[in-house]
Amino acid sequence: MKTWSEMRAFPLAIRLLLVNQLGVNIGFYLLIPYLATHLGEDLGMSAAVVGIVLGVRNLSQQGLFILGGSAADRLGARGVIIAGCALRTVGFALFALGDGLPVLLAASILSGLAGALFNPAVRAYLAAEAGDRKAEAFALFNIFATTGALVGPLIGSALLLVDFRASALTAAAIFALLTAAQAAVLPAREVPAARGSVLGDWREVLANRAFLAFSLAMVGMFTMENQLYLLLPDGARRATGWDGAAGIVFLAGTLANLTLQMRITRTLKERGRRARWVAVGLALMGVAFVPPMAVAGLPGAGGGAGRAALALVPVLAGALLLYVGVMIAQPFVMELIPEFGRAELTGTYFGIFYVVSGIAAAVGNTVVGWAMDAGAHNAPWLPWACCLAFGLASAAGVLWLHRLRALPVRPVAVTA
Repeated sequence: MKTWSEMRAFPLAIRLLLVNQLGVNIGFYLLIPYLATHLGEDLGMSAAVVGIVLGVRNLSQQGLFILGGSAADRLGARGVIIAGCALRTVGFALFALGDGLPVLLAASILSGLAGALFNPAVRAYLAAEAGDRKAEAFALFNIFATTGALVGPLIGSALLLVDFRASALTAAAIFALLTAAQAAVLPAREVPAARGSVLGDWREVLANRAFLAFSLAMVGMFTMENQLYLLLPDGARRATGWDGAAGIVFLAGTLANLTLQMRITRTLKERGRRARWVAVGLALMGVAFVPPMAVAGLPGAGGGAGRAALALVPVLAGALLLYVGVMIAQPFVMELIPEFGRAELTGTYFGIFYVVSGIAAAVGNTVVGWAMDAGAHNAPWLPWACCLAFGLASAAGVLWLHRLRALPVRPVAVTA
């Protein structure tokens, strides 16, 4: 109930963006996790071609965040959000309507570009509308995003009983509805006259060494958060011998998020500086990998549901600690980003933040994947230890920047 009362306290524009993020994640996760299987098994494409299609989609999004951020600053976030959702409608519809490689590549590029447009634009709009309640707004944003990431795969699994095209058309329909809702309801805001060129904006942001250092320090947060979809589900399946164990991890994390996110953010906002809580959250995210690491390599459960449930406890405990760490750190990370520079460049700051941290996190995920392969037989604890190291290193990096007074230190307003 506290989540809904918090949501109603925000203006209509923010409420729409929260529902938008729920729909975005439902539409994305009911389709994308099953795309590789569709390309390989249904269409008979080689692993190399599947990798190209998926890689093009990811590169189109991660590499072009900076364009979406600049477009939000110069053209207005509202129009960029609407354009991004419309492009994703077209991209997902192409996945349903085309089987040839050119059509699939076009679908990948359009759906990736769409994310590059609306992701920084949504955050820039949210930061501008929330005023001094950015932390609460981004906490709610995290709740709706996490819920969508849980609901999406469940709907996708049901739609796959029909076929993949049903999933793709459903995802396209969701984005079409979001596009129409934003065009009808999202208020337009006056866009300040831009100074200089887009390249000048990029140079200004990239010259902000404190901001770049902070973005790199976030490599741990993104790398560890991604393990909710890689390492932790794999650990749950190995511990229990049951493929459905990963679903229990997701469900428990989502329920914890719905129950605790707003309480955590409101409590911590009134106590101490944001940098400290970001560091605490990152450290807790790292420590979350200790319980699964302690039992890594032990024989999987067998002989009944009781043993499987007992074997799942360390992994489930680690997942819940990871979710709590994200709940602590993420709202304050999102709140800090716009304060590194001019308000007119909020979108650009978000765009470059996601480019820098996304590239760094890709490297981090590669390290975790290597550790999973290298330690599969003799050192099963290795990938968990890598994630622990990422968390502690990121926390130390944030504390170091805080001690250097490199982070925005504006006192956080106490909410009524």
